[in-house]
Amino acid sequence: MPMPKGYKKETGYGSSKSLGGMSYHQIAEKMNNQNYKMNHSTARNVFVNGLIKIADNITKIHGHNFDHKKLKSIAIDPRFQEAISEYMKEIEYDRSHSNNK
Repeated sequence: MPMPKGYKKETGYGSSKSLGGMSYHQIAEKMNNQNYKMNHSTARNVFVNGLIKIADNITKIHGHNFDHKKLKSIAIDPRFQEAISEYMKEIEYDRSHSNNK
């Protein structure tokens, strides 16, 4: 269901592109080149569903049990996506520097 005309999300919109990655169109194109049928909407859905799983695990660690709607709201929040991106970059940095010792 499309957003109503003039709708603006309070926290803005996040995307893999805004986090330094590829756009959903680029992801879909790469997947199609690897013989996985995908369009940009499917790429976004896969991305968001992965973030929902992360949000579910993190919130359960902190003693919360949110429904799917709340978890999706958390997952699509660009602040949450930025935090996850930074955490993943930190892990990658630690890994690359521990291999150099």
